[in-house]
Amino acid sequence: MTGHKDIGDGVGVEPVGRRSRVLKAAGLTLAGLLVLGVGTAGWAYWHLNQNIKSVDINSALGDDRPAKAVATPSSPASASASASPLPSGALNILVLGSDSRSGKANAKLGGGDSSGARSDTAMVVHIDEGRTRATVVSIPRDTLVTRPACPTSSGGTTAVAYNAMFNSAYSIGGPVCAVKTVESLTDVRMDHYIEIDFSGFAALVDALGGVTVTTDEDIDDDKSHLHLTAGEHHLDGTKALALARTRHGIGDGSDLGRIGLQQKLVKALLAQISSAGLLTDPAKLYNVANAVTGSLTTDTGLDSLGELMKLGQSLKSLSSDEATTVMMPVVTAPSDHNRVIANEPEASDLWASLK
Repeated sequence: MTGHKDIGDGVGVEPVGRRSRVLKAAGLTLAGLLVLGVGTAGWAYWHLNQNIKSVDINSALGDDRPAKAVATPSSPASASASASPLPSGALNILVLGSDSRSGKANAKLGGGDSSGARSDTAMVVHIDEGRTRATVVSIPRDTLVTRPACPTSSGGTTAVAYNAMFNSAYSIGGPVCAVKTVESLTDVRMDHYIEIDFSGFAALVDALGGVTVTTDEDIDDDKSHLHLTAGEHHLDGTKALALARTRHGIGDGSDLGRIGLQQKLVKALLAQISSAGLLTDPAKLYNVANAVTGSLTTDTGLDSLGELMKLGQSLKSLSSDEATTVMMPVVTAPSDHNRVIANEPEASDLWASLK
């Protein structure tokens, strides 16, 4: 019939041979993308895993430590039939914020002229049995303590120091001495150690899209480069880091005022992580994971992406509303009005509640 094209003529419908070639090319392309995706995922896992730095604290400190808490068997209900049960026992984790202020990059983030790293933030994070509630206890850096003898990397030990600044432990003996000093102060075994670099903290906040914090008073601190009016603020990484460092622009300029701001930041970060939709945004999830792992130093029990993921999964029922932030009870030190000491028996009662 005129006016019509036979299907076999190839007008409007491709010949079988050409369709076969097109489908084959599409199939090869899809296969290539799948291989590329698997390869990219493998590279991403390797990269994130390599980011993490660790310290073998258990070997360095040996058995001269507070006793471990009795482990509670994991609940099979907390994992699928094919997966290993997630841990559900109580945990105590020492979290330090280390602050290197040398170099131009850190100076732009509000750093000073001093070199080396300092532990300006110290928090004992206690996770309750069942891992649905947590207590975050801040230890003021200006607390005077008895710093115990600590092992050094060269095989020797540091000397015992009386009336020493709490944060001198990290400066003298790094993570190992920081853990040793906290355990000596609290008589509580630290199950894990996590240190986050302050510059990495800024990158984490940016990867999350910022954090929202409400300040109770105006902040005007030239040293941390932070100037905020009282009220609610959505902060990027640079300003969030400045808030974590601020002490001169609030209250009496002591470390105690800074701790209050840092605790607000902890709560804000937990809330932001919960609401960020990371599981539905792979690119954002990777950026957050890269920022976190790139700024972490942990004990060897958490020095892999798998171990960190397992810890994170075990905390999936812990919300920011169930995290209580407190400060170790302190009073002004009789020997120095610019320093504090533990207020007893309140401090000991607090630490006993975390065992």
